Amino acid sequence: MYSAIQKEIAYKLGKDIGLSKWKDWKWQLKHAIKSIEQFEYLTGIAFESEERAELLKTFGKFPLSITPYYLSLIDTRNFRYDPVFRQAFGSVHELITTKSELADPLSEDQDSPVEGITHRYPDRVLFHVSNICSMYCRHCTRKRKVGDVDYVPTRDQLRKGIDYIRATPQVRDVLLSGGDPLMLPDAKIDWLLHEIRAIPHVEIIRIGTRMPVVLPYRITDDLVKVLKKYHPLWINTHFNHPREITQSSREALAKLADGGFPLGNQSVLLADVNDCPRIMKKLVHKLVMNRVRPYYLYQCDLSEGLSHFRTPVGKGIEIMESLVGHTSGMARPTYVIDAPGGGGKIPVMPNYIISWSTNKVVLRNYEGVITTYKEPDSYESKICDRNCEECNLDLNLDEVDESDSIGIENLLSDSNDTISLIPENNERISRRGNND
Repeated sequence: MYSAIQKEIAYKLGKDIGLSKWKDWKWQLKHAIKSIEQFEYLTGIAFESEERAELLKTFGKFPLSITPYYLSLIDTRNFRYDPVFRQAFGSVHELITTKSELADPLSEDQDSPVEGITHRYPDRVLFHVSNICSMYCRHCTRKRKVGDVDYVPTRDQLRKGIDYIRATPQVRDVLLSGGDPLMLPDAKIDWLLHEIRAIPHVEIIRIGTRMPVVLPYRITDDLVKVLKKYHPLWINTHFNHPREITQSSREALAKLADGGFPLGNQSVLLADVNDCPRIMKKLVHKLVMNRVRPYYLYQCDLSEGLSHFRTPVGKGIEIMESLVGHTSGMARPTYVIDAPGGGGKIPVMPNYIISWSTNKVVLRNYEGVITTYKEPDSYESKICDRNCEECNLDLNLDEVDESDSIGIENLLSDSNDTISLIPENNERISRRGNND
């Protein structure tokens, strides 16, 4: 029922009562490891004085917090290369900030119309409902915020975000994020979901959480009862390595899946953690076995102190080549780069279209087989002038509102005269202006 290392950690933390409290998520939070000394005491790992001094600097800038459960997954015999250790415990490399790294690489603060809301895409918002996590992942893109113990939003602060969503009818999808939303008490989660679900134009609510990975005991029967009241509700997890899928995490995922929640997973590609086709294939297979659909594989963001985690984009392409065609499509995530500056998620894939002409497309498959797809001869282009009343398609779509096209959609739209999207301060266009 418990591993030897779990028994040892539990005894060191709580003597005879530690093991009896091991699956109490609040006990786990209360006994989170937040110092080097505590880490060494519980694991038997000892750091040299010089490294310890550098680690103290690291944790002075980016705090340490590891749940006893997640700590118990570290292979202390080979900890330097252990994927759990590398995600949970700090590194002196976090103090190295390159020129390309930023505190807010995705410009979330600039896209924040009110406190707690990031509104980047037309029909959905990200709602920051907590800056606190049960564990502080060393690769976190929000290292500027996570760990701010002085910021646990009150209901009045959360109402600002709720009021914005209510006043913005194009928002149909709300993603609760943080920190970790499930750090909130059940009652507060219940209240928050009730307020959002009461907004007529909100169709989907999503929760992004790493609890099934780092503190699976948080997924209690009581929590599931609360969440089930607000379907349709989707839950995205964050498993990065197959070793994180333990019996405890499988039980947590089963509770959520049995509760009717569609489950997805967002992994981050991390150097010396999962940058290997074999590791990633095993991960996605184990996820699907536990009714979790691999959703995204993220290229590591340009956040401060993450250069030691970042891989070349080519490594991600190599991993995708090992998945496409080599395993089922439902086990394959979309590899994306979250564009610096707030451009959003950009899919990055191997090139499978080799060329195309007016009536043929030349393709290659995962084996390298080259083939052609014949385009239809009789297809009549439908010119869309946005005059829906005279369209011969069935547009009885029930409650779907028309919205203006933006971005690349403008270039494809027959009802829009835009022929080019020109970056600001384009030198060639500036010269044209000077010649007028």
